[in-house]
Amino acid sequence: MRKEQVFSVRGDAELITRAGHLFASAQTEFLCGARDLKTWSQPQAREAIRNRMRATDSSGFTSRKLLSPVALADEEARAHLQMVQSKGASVRISSAPMPHETILIDRRVMILAGRHTPAGREYTVTTSQTLVDGVHSLFQAIWDTATDLNTYLRSSGPHLDTDGRVILQSLASGLTDASAARQLGISLRTYRRRVADLMAKLEADSRFQAGLRAGELGIPR
Repeated sequence: MRKEQVFSVRGDAELITRAGHLFASAQTEFLCGARDLKTWSQPQAREAIRNRMRATDSSGFTSRKLLSPVALADEEARAHLQMVQSKGASVRISSAPMPHETILIDRRVMILAGRHTPAGREYTVTTSQTLVDGVHSLFQAIWDTATDLNTYLRSSGPHLDTDGRVILQSLASGLTDASAARQLGISLRTYRRRVADLMAKLEADSRFQAGLRAGELGIPR
């Protein structure tokens, strides 16, 4: 019987130092669930994950990436996910919140991401079969109800460009139109036109409704 291990690390750098070798150890399955692409943000971690998500040439190897709609908020993220998918990995988008952001390797190792803190995120690494199986089952349940990336992109609501997201953030800040326009360096008339364009794109009848609609679409304010 193999000895079970459980340990925690603080921050992405320490995660790579102590558990980075695990990313490359996957032989049959590599599952990654995250709210967005910033969860595993350290360059070494992202590169290790990219390598594993691309490594689908071997027979019987499964790579899956499960994300929330927030991950599609900008074109760079969309392009990255489409590239990952083109290499053979499966990518799905879930509207259901994920209680744990995690990586599962061969159903033998699990890495759970904790909350953000000033000192960095805490990650828990475990080989406890009971814990691994439990979270694996949860991942599978969410995966089964999630939507394939391409299908989601075809059927999802409007995508906001940089200007649209900036306007949305200005509305959420509570500034007056005049103050927001000055802060953005545009005329009051231009600002109000962009607000009107944003509301039309979100099919909202009011600014408040625009904020609610953005939240429904997973667009960060």
